[in-house]
Amino acid sequence: MCSNVTKSIIADLSEVSYSYGEKQVLHGVSLSITQGERVGIVGESGCGKSTLLKIMAGLIAPASGSATICGERTPSEIRKKVSVVMQSSMLLPMTIFENITMGHDYSEEHVREVLKKASLLEWVDSLPQGMHTYLGDRADELSGGQAQRIAIARAMCKDAPILLLDEPTAALDPATASSVIASLDAFTASPITIVHVTHQVEYLKGYDRIFHMEGGRLHV
Repeated sequence: MCSNVTKSIIADLSEVSYSYGEKQVLHGVSLSITQGERVGIVGESGCGKSTLLKIMAGLIAPASGSATICGERTPSEIRKKVSVVMQSSMLLPMTIFENITMGHDYSEEHVREVLKKASLLEWVDSLPQGMHTYLGDRADELSGGQAQRIAIARAMCKDAPILLLDEPTAALDPATASSVIASLDAFTASPITIVHVTHQVEYLKGYDRIFHMEGGRLHV
């Protein structure tokens, strides 16, 4: 869990702006999130919501303003505090187990439990080498849904106090998407903080606060 977080504020964005070249995509965004809160951000493509999530993930730094995540402002330190599932899964030429653990010392039992929560276990068990199947040999055989579920399992494995979701079901059909959202809901029943950006407000049922982003600005 986070330490040195005053008044249970786990994420604090103050007047955050960002530009890609001459195109400004975030305009002075301010947002404070308390520990254990579920926050949804809804908006159309290009409105700036994914850029905002990347700043909260420590993938990029604000052009101006500040982003304090779990008491950290340095992107490299912020990245240690968050789990992220982005729109496009990034799988490496390694085994399924290695793609999920990413060098961390997780037991096979823990990974199996995560695979079950991500609705992957039955498929993984059907593979000749199970979770130790090398994805480089089977990458072309993976569906977009399977690849994204592996990315979700990777996020589930990391013991981070903040989970950032950027359209995590974009590659899934409606039935599979609903199943994955149910898995994420079960996984996040503990007091983990969630920030979920999406254009589908129906996936934010039960969230504490929902904001709308338009033109790089947040609106209640």
